[in-house]
Amino acid sequence: MAALKFSFLGEIGTGGVSLFDSNAATSFRQIKVEFPLKRRVRNSWKSKSIKCSMNGPPPAWPGRAEPEPGRKSWDGPKPISIVGSTGSIGTQTLDIVAENPDKFRVVALAAGSNVTLLADQVKRFKPKLVAVRNESLINELKEALADCDEMPEIIPGEQGVVEVARHPDAVTVVTGIVGCAGLKPTVAAIEAGKDIALANKETLIAGGPFVLPLAHKHNVKILPADSEHSAIFQCIQGLPEGALRRIILTASGGAFRDWPAEKLKDVKVADALKHPNWNMGKKITVDSATLFNKGLEVIEAHYLFGADYDNIEIVIHPQSIIHSMIETQDSSVLAQLGWPDMRLPILYTMSWPDRVYCSEITWPRLDLCKLGSLTFKAPDNKKYPSMDLAYSAGRAGGTMTGVLSAANEKAVELFIAEKIEYLDIFKIVELTCDAHQKELVVSPSLEEIIHYDLWARDYAANLQLSSGRSPVPA
Repeated sequence: MAALKFSFLGEIGTGGVSLFDSNAATSFRQIKVEFPLKRRVRNSWKSKSIKCSMNGPPPAWPGRAEPEPGRKSWDGPKPISIVGSTGSIGTQTLDIVAENPDKFRVVALAAGSNVTLLADQVKRFKPKLVAVRNESLINELKEALADCDEMPEIIPGEQGVVEVARHPDAVTVVTGIVGCAGLKPTVAAIEAGKDIALANKETLIAGGPFVLPLAHKHNVKILPADSEHSAIFQCIQGLPEGALRRIILTASGGAFRDWPAEKLKDVKVADALKHPNWNMGKKITVDSATLFNKGLEVIEAHYLFGADYDNIEIVIHPQSIIHSMIETQDSSVLAQLGWPDMRLPILYTMSWPDRVYCSEITWPRLDLCKLGSLTFKAPDNKKYPSMDLAYSAGRAGGTMTGVLSAANEKAVELFIAEKIEYLDIFKIVELTCDAHQKELVVSPSLEEIIHYDLWARDYAANLQLSSGRSPVPA
């Protein structure tokens, strides 16, 4: 029998860390960030004058989770709606529904522009309401559904997506739409009292200061559908009040986990897209390489579970079997393990607080002896300056986190198009957040959140970089 070995390599250093190598061709001014507690920054944006608000929004799950008394367990299929049904999250959600028709049924679907796939989904799952965000495709969708036995109501445009999100029959809304486009339908679903199966990062990273108070007002549950936050959510089930001490987010390390930091100035797009573990979309693969995905997850964990940024840590775990961990006050560490499969966290958001039996034919069971070993190491701040940028933005709070996310999305888009260099991604994000400091809104409205998302993308696209290259405006 193979031994299960846990090897913890390296320690997170103390003292100052420079974000960028001043000798790199694409580097810019050095930023010194002091870490009085491991690598943690205790003050606000890049240790400057903005103060972190002590009156942030209430977390979705303040360190513990349990269903409220009298919460209904569904005897028949639970009605759900899906916003973003033709994307990765949406198609996997529908796979779950197809495998469990006695547990779930679809009442409404919304998609962006993939009319062919949407029409197939409508014919198979027979929703009552359908929306296509691209209004110019409405006639094409109607033609594709001409032979449909049960023609659903069809509403085009953004209003149609909103109506899907707040469909009166839906109990849970799966939000798989990408970007700030997911904010308005999520807000509509919350105002209609629907529980949110959250797969849209911007809902909390950009919209947390507005969305969380709204969810509490309407007694709506926000259930995390990404693997790391689902792992934490599963680990805090039934914890006593005040028991959570620390959150440990695991990261694969991405394409450059085994590269020396000095080589990053030579990175090409093809290098960043070579994930060591799996095949994903280009944007998320680059985010994994830069570790911006994990920095954004730190912010999301803060909003979801109320942990202070000093108590949220990142650890590199190359095997991606432990999806995240928590430490309790007595120093016990609880972890959630499983094969890398997004269906499990999606399923748990749909079934919570119940557990649904899964066939081991379609859901392979974890075999620790087959794995043999699990390893961990501390992330390198020099290789992954995204971590310091994300922690600093999180401490600044308000609109800064949405600006960070939007600037990163635009920078990655420019990098994939080969209009900027790899290290310019960090530069663009840092300069955009710098520029936003004077306009930071601590408690923004929905309109302000969307405004600064658009502002950040435009600002990032028009930056003049020190290398002499200018990104092309969006």
